[in-house]
Amino acid sequence: MKATNTAFDHEIWLIGGLAGAAGGIAEILWIVFYGALTGTDTTVLAQGVAAVIGAGLPLYFVTDAPVASGLAIHMIIAIALGIALALTWRTLSLRTPIGSVYKVLPAILAIIWVFNFFVLLPIISPHIDGVQQSFTELVPYPVSLLSKLLFGLAAAAVLKRRALVRQCSLKLKERFQVAASDLGVKRRRSNA
Repeated sequence: MKATNTAFDHEIWLIGGLAGAAGGIAEILWIVFYGALTGTDTTVLAQGVAAVIGAGLPLYFVTDAPVASGLAIHMIIAIALGIALALTWRTLSLRTPIGSVYKVLPAILAIIWVFNFFVLLPIISPHIDGVQQSFTELVPYPVSLLSKLLFGLAAAAVLKRRALVRQCSLKLKERFQVAASDLGVKRRRSNA
């Protein structure tokens, strides 16, 4: 039983990482699409992420390539968030029937968005050197909220797909066990 739990724990970390990567990419694509529609320079967002992290941590690569650094930092945070979401979803769904992953994860991301935009960013944005505009000035609230909701939907799609694959593999395993059992019974009868 322990080996199965360990394999399941490793799997949840992997699936969570994939869910976070899918969510992070969904956010990037949405923001790039928004920038293309409105003529907004969305590279400033990546530079802002790099500036915020660079202000707290003395990382030289952040100042040398701020756009690439901002994207990399965004993806690292997205993957960590995906792992946290997968662990949270597993814990919640094992204890109680809480509903669809397509409803729960976007709701969790909406709560994170509220915290980010109404608590965290107003505190840190005015104090970061190199950030001329706040994140809320760069991306309007509805656009950034939709970004988080898309993250939740993309992460949910990964988790849902894994759950379906897991169910199919368990059913297939049961069928093989039944077939093997039937085969063993037939062999015993033919030998008798």
